[in-house]
Formats: sequence, structure tokens, C-alpha cells
Amino acid sequence: MILKIIKNEGPFSNIIISPSMSAQKIVLMEDDEVLGKVLKEELTESGFSVAWAKDGEAGIAHVRKDKPDLVLLDILMPKKNGFDVLAEIKSSPATKDIPVIMLTMLGADDDLKRGLALGANDYIVKSQHAIGEIRDKVKEFFKAEQHPEARHMQEGADVSPHKELEKRAEKIKE
Repeated sequence: MILKIIKNEGPFSNIIISPSMSAQKIVLMEDDEVLGKVLKEELTESGFSVAWAKDGEAGIAHVRKDKPDLVLLDILMPKKNGFDVLAEIKSSPATKDIPVIMLTMLGADDDLKRGLALGANDYIVKSQHAIGEIRDKVKEFFKAEQHPEARHMQEGADVSPHKELEKRAEKIKE
């Protein structure tokens, strides 16, 4: 596999891009070196084009530039935390419709609720899922019946991309 490493300067520092045949682009924001490499490799081998940003500032710059089909977003990152990144993505007209899945070690109810309130499409606690399960969840997300935009087009109705996450949050309240 050939990787293009962008130099450590400017807004795109710490981003590693792996080319893929897939039209589905993912920005992975993960500061953990080992986990980032493994996730990037798993997703790339599954046919996705993956850009890996190791901090929030580099990640948000990449989201603005490439408008990916999905963002996998850690919360605890250097330079800008995931909640701030999510708020910035969802507040910009240019990026507000990009789906975001929180991928974090923070599993508290308040963190899940905050992610939902800021516009996350899903919330995955890393310690509760194997790498293969995370890869499979991403694949499922892109299936027509799971992807909010495709689902909306199929049903011709206003579908909330947060419906499943809202159900999960309701269960937590009980």
C-alpha cells in the first residue's frame, strides 16, 4: 500500500492520506497513533478513501477542503477537542450536512447526550467495540437503508439522521 504523507506544516499537518478506488471519503480524527493506523488500514482495505488527522485543527481543515462522506471523530484530541470540532462542522453551511460518528473512549451518558445535541449521527465507545465491529458499523452506515441522505431519498420523507441515537438516549434516561 502506498501512502502519501503530507509535510508537518500548515493547517493539514499530521494528515496521512491513503488513496482508494471508492468514492466514499472518510476523515478519521484520532490522535492515538496505533489505533489511528489500524482503523485507517481496516477502512482502506474495505474500499474507503481515508484521511487520518491526528488533531482537531488538522481534521477540521481537511473536512472543509474535501467535504468527506463521513467523519469519524474522537473527542479527546490535541489542539481542538471533538465536541468543539463537531460544533464547528455543524455550524458551517458548507459542512453541516456531513455525517459525523463520534468514536471515543468517553462513554458517560452526558457525553453521549452532548454529542447528540451537537449533531452527531452515532456515538461509538471504542472500548466496547472491536476494530472489526467499528469497520462494520461504517459499512452499515453507507448502506442505502442506513445512510440518512439515501434513506431520505428512498422514502421521500423527512428522516431525522438522529432517530436511532435519540432512541438510545431515551433508553439511557429510563
